[in-house]
Amino acid sequence: MPYPEEWVTPAREELTSIGIEELRTASEVEKTLGRRKGTVLVVVNSICGCAAGNARPAVADALKSGPKPDTLTSVFAGQDIEATERAREYFSPQPPSSPSVALMRDGKLVFMLHRNRIEGRPSEAIANDLKEAFRLYCETEV
Repeated sequence: MPYPEEWVTPAREELTSIGIEELRTASEVEKTLGRRKGTVLVVVNSICGCAAGNARPAVADALKSGPKPDTLTSVFAGQDIEATERAREYFSPQPPSSPSVALMRDGKLVFMLHRNRIEGRPSEAIANDLKEAFRLYCETEV
Protein backbone atom coordinates (compact mmCIF):
# COMPACT_ATOMS: atom_id res chain seq x y z
CA MET A 1 0.00 0.00 0.00
CA PRO A 2 1.41 3.42 -0.96
CA TYR A 3 2.40 5.93 1.67
CA PRO A 4 0.18 9.01 2.13
CA GLU A 5 0.98 11.57 -0.55
CA GLU A 6 1.75 14.24 2.07
CA TRP A 7 4.68 12.08 3.22
CA VAL A 8 5.90 11.53 -0.31
CA THR A 9 5.55 15.05 -1.70
CA PRO A 10 8.77 16.42 -0.12
CA ALA A 11 10.76 13.48 -1.55
CA ARG A 12 9.27 14.11 -4.98
CA GLU A 13 9.98 17.84 -4.77
CA GLU A 14 13.59 17.27 -3.76
CA LEU A 15 14.18 15.90 -7.26
CA THR A 16 11.73 18.00 -9.30
CA SER A 17 13.20 21.18 -7.80
CA ILE A 18 16.52 20.37 -9.49
CA GLY A 19 14.95 19.74 -12.91
CA ILE A 20 14.16 16.03 -12.73
CA GLU A 21 10.88 15.11 -14.42
CA GLU A 22 8.68 12.61 -12.64
CA LEU A 23 7.34 9.77 -14.74
CA ARG A 24 4.15 8.75 -12.93
CA THR A 25 2.54 6.43 -15.46
CA ALA A 26 3.72 3.48 -17.52
CA SER A 27 2.96 5.41 -20.72
CA GLU A 28 5.16 8.33 -19.59
CA VAL A 29 7.97 5.85 -18.91
CA GLU A 30 7.49 4.23 -22.30
CA LYS A 31 7.47 7.58 -24.09
CA THR A 32 10.72 8.66 -22.42
CA LEU A 33 12.72 5.43 -22.08
CA GLY A 34 11.54 4.10 -25.43
CA ARG A 35 13.67 6.73 -27.17
CA ARG A 36 16.68 5.28 -28.88
CA LYS A 37 18.82 8.41 -28.94
CA GLY A 38 20.68 10.19 -26.15
CA THR A 39 21.16 9.62 -22.45
CA VAL A 40 18.45 9.33 -19.81
CA LEU A 41 18.96 9.32 -16.05
CA VAL A 42 16.29 7.44 -14.08
CA VAL A 43 16.25 7.86 -10.31
CA VAL A 44 14.16 5.20 -8.62
CA ASN A 45 13.05 7.34 -5.71
CA SER A 46 11.97 5.96 -2.35
CA ILE A 47 10.62 7.10 0.99
CA CYS A 48 13.45 5.33 2.86
CA GLY A 49 16.19 7.05 4.81
CA CYS A 50 18.99 6.13 2.43
CA ALA A 51 17.12 7.84 -0.40
CA ALA A 52 16.73 10.98 1.71
CA GLY A 53 20.19 11.05 3.24
CA ASN A 54 22.27 9.55 0.46
CA ALA A 55 20.68 9.07 -2.97
CA ARG A 56 18.80 12.32 -3.59
CA PRO A 57 21.62 14.56 -2.26
CA ALA A 58 24.13 12.61 -4.37
CA VAL A 59 22.06 13.04 -7.53
CA ALA A 60 21.75 16.78 -6.86
CA ASP A 61 25.50 17.09 -6.31
CA ALA A 62 26.40 15.05 -9.40
CA LEU A 63 24.26 17.30 -11.60
CA LYS A 64 25.94 20.54 -10.47
CA SER A 65 28.88 20.40 -12.87
CA GLY A 66 30.43 18.39 -15.65
CA PRO A 67 28.67 16.34 -18.28
CA LYS A 68 25.03 15.49 -17.61
CA PRO A 69 22.45 13.17 -19.15
CA ASP A 70 20.23 14.64 -21.86
CA THR A 71 17.05 13.77 -19.97
CA LEU A 72 16.58 13.66 -16.19
CA THR A 73 13.73 11.55 -14.82
CA SER A 74 12.48 9.69 -11.78
CA VAL A 75 9.93 7.08 -10.81
CA PHE A 76 8.74 6.57 -7.24
CA ALA A 77 8.94 3.00 -5.95
CA GLY A 78 5.95 1.92 -3.91
CA GLN A 79 3.95 4.97 -5.03
CA ASP A 80 3.75 5.07 -8.82
CA ILE A 81 3.75 1.31 -9.11
CA GLU A 82 3.03 0.82 -12.83
CA ALA A 83 5.58 3.47 -13.82
CA THR A 84 8.23 1.88 -11.60
CA GLU A 85 7.52 -1.62 -12.92
CA ARG A 86 7.72 -0.40 -16.52
CA ALA A 87 11.01 1.42 -15.87
CA ARG A 88 12.47 -1.70 -14.27
CA GLU A 89 11.72 -3.66 -17.43
CA TYR A 90 14.24 -1.41 -19.17
CA PHE A 91 16.82 -2.27 -16.50
CA SER A 92 16.59 -6.04 -17.07
CA PRO A 93 18.37 -8.27 -16.13
CA GLN A 94 19.23 -6.04 -13.14
CA PRO A 95 17.16 -6.90 -10.05
CA PRO A 96 14.69 -4.36 -8.64
CA SER A 97 16.31 -1.95 -6.21
CA SER A 98 15.07 1.15 -4.46
CA PRO A 99 16.46 3.58 -4.24
CA SER A 100 18.62 3.18 -7.29
CA VAL A 101 19.93 5.20 -10.20
CA ALA A 102 20.02 4.00 -13.80
CA LEU A 103 21.65 5.58 -16.83
CA MET A 104 20.40 4.70 -20.29
CA ARG A 105 22.22 5.54 -23.50
CA ASP A 106 20.60 5.10 -26.89
CA GLY A 107 17.92 2.90 -25.36
CA LYS A 108 20.28 0.59 -23.46
CA LEU A 109 21.17 0.41 -19.79
CA VAL A 110 24.82 1.40 -19.40
CA PHE A 111 25.07 2.06 -15.64
CA MET A 112 23.13 0.98 -12.56
CA LEU A 113 23.69 2.06 -8.99
CA HIS A 114 21.80 -0.28 -6.66
CA ARG A 115 20.70 0.30 -3.09
CA ASN A 116 23.65 -1.76 -1.83
CA ARG A 117 25.96 0.93 -3.33
CA ILE A 118 23.86 3.72 -1.78
CA GLU A 119 22.96 2.58 1.72
CA GLY A 120 25.66 3.35 4.28
CA ARG A 121 27.85 5.35 1.89
CA PRO A 122 28.37 9.10 2.06
CA SER A 123 26.47 11.07 -0.56
CA GLU A 124 29.79 12.51 -1.82
CA ALA A 125 31.03 9.01 -2.73
CA ILE A 126 27.77 8.22 -4.50
CA ALA A 127 27.93 11.54 -6.36
CA ASN A 128 31.46 10.67 -7.51
CA ASP A 129 30.19 7.34 -8.90
CA LEU A 130 27.48 9.19 -10.79
CA LYS A 131 29.87 11.86 -12.08
CA GLU A 132 32.16 9.13 -13.41
CA ALA A 133 29.24 7.44 -15.18
CA PHE A 134 28.22 10.79 -16.66
CA ARG A 135 31.80 11.36 -17.81
CA LEU A 136 31.90 7.96 -19.46
CA TYR A 137 28.50 7.97 -21.10
CA CYS A 138 27.28 11.58 -21.40
CA GLU A 139 30.22 13.52 -22.78
CA THR A 140 29.73 14.59 -26.35
CA GLU A 141 32.14 12.82 -28.64
CA VAL A 142 34.49 15.15 -30.51
